[in-house]
Amino acid sequence: MDIAVNLVESYLRLSGYLTLSEFEVQRRSETGYETVTDVDIMALRLPGDVYAGDPHGEEECRLLLLEDPVLDLEPGMADVIIGEVKQGAAEFNPGIRRHVVLHSMLRRVGWLYDEPIADVVRSLQDDAIRISPARGGGSIRTRLVAFGRAPRCDLHTISHTHIVQTLLRFFEGTGDAFKPVQFRDPAPAMLSLLLKTGFEVKKDG
Repeated sequence: MDIAVNLVESYLRLSGYLTLSEFEVQRRSETGYETVTDVDIMALRLPGDVYAGDPHGEEECRLLLLEDPVLDLEPGMADVIIGEVKQGAAEFNPGIRRHVVLHSMLRRVGWLYDEPIADVVRSLQDDAIRISPARGGGSIRTRLVAFGRAPRCDLHTISHTHIVQTLLRFFEGTGDAFKPVQFRDPAPAMLSLLLKTGFEVKKDG
């Protein structure tokens, strides 16, 4: 897996998202099937707090909550991200807005929406975001997000610098809990190892 994709996926998982990564979108052609594009990341976060530690039944157990205001999560709203991950500048490939790509990805969470998927696709193609009614109540925000090098973060852009700094703050703030944890994914494993061995990780400038 691309190390940048691994970093983004780890960040989203620790923020409470369920993820799919490096997913090939295919379509039928005259000779069989062909790959349209690769989608780097798709993530779904359902409403509610996410705890890394379980306080149930033990008074001494610490509550560990990863919160990142950049994700702009709203109470009672599910969040669906279809993302492009770059090692360079955070930007979208044209292919990610193709109807066949967006429709193929959203079909995997189509049961969430109380409106046609085609309406969501059109909004993503035009505005990169859609607020939809959720089946059973509440709402869903679906958005395109580019991850990579960027001077600022917003609803559609999250920088790798911000992700690394957020993960480092989380690990440092919950150090006792993460000392016994063995991360299997390369990106968080390296960050955790550096902290455990006493390195100071910071960005120049």
